[in-house]
Amino acid sequence: MPVLEIRNLRKAYRDTIAVDDISFTVQKGEIVGLLGPNGAGKTTTINMVLGVLEPSGGSVKIDGIDIAESRSAAITRTNFSAVYAHLPGNLTVLQNLRIFSLLYDVPHPQDRIEEVIEEYDLEKFRHTKAGLLSSGEQTRLGLAKAMLNNPALLLLDEPTASLDPSTARIVRERIQALSAKKESGVLWTSHNMQEVEAVCDRVLFLSHGKILLSGDPRVLPQQHGKANLEELFITVAREPLSLEL
Repeated sequence: MPVLEIRNLRKAYRDTIAVDDISFTVQKGEIVGLLGPNGAGKTTTINMVLGVLEPSGGSVKIDGIDIAESRSAAITRTNFSAVYAHLPGNLTVLQNLRIFSLLYDVPHPQDRIEEVIEEYDLEKFRHTKAGLLSSGEQTRLGLAKAMLNNPALLLLDEPTASLDPSTARIVRERIQALSAKKESGVLWTSHNMQEVEAVCDRVLFLSHGKILLSGDPRVLPQQHGKANLEELFITVAREPLSLEL
């Protein structure tokens, strides 16, 4: 059973169709890249998976649970991190993690909090207010929060954008290790094509709300006459009709 199953998902705002009848799955142990230029529909898709936006049509199932029928049960099986989704700045690192451990009903919360504090190198910041952290430190805190409940589905939007290369590599390796346990699936959005090639097992290219291309990021560019994933991304952004199958 997929950890994420999207069927005929659609989101329209009056005459504007943001997401246009897309279907895909994410399996346990799989990291799937959701790619496309700004305005392609990536964030709208993620917000529907999180239950923040109500779809105009179609369905979203997380770990077999339809989010429209049982949102709370579905959401407890997922978590999310994005560079634009800052945690409450007036709370300390420890306070933030305590509150989210309660929201996600994390078993043995204090033990799990200590684990993610150590894993994401936040020990010296545990009593620092989140709003006083650097952008990279806030990113690490967001990732620690996202790992608290050992989610079946992990949603990551530009997860390493504010990190230095060394820390970014460590974060990628940890997420790959999580996926390798075959207990979680990851949906990863990024504009860093080298990172996507290194991390993702499969990619989906969105253009104007539709899935235009999908496949192995290390093979897909050559299938469409491009040298690498970045060249393919640029072509999708500029001339999507030239790649339609």
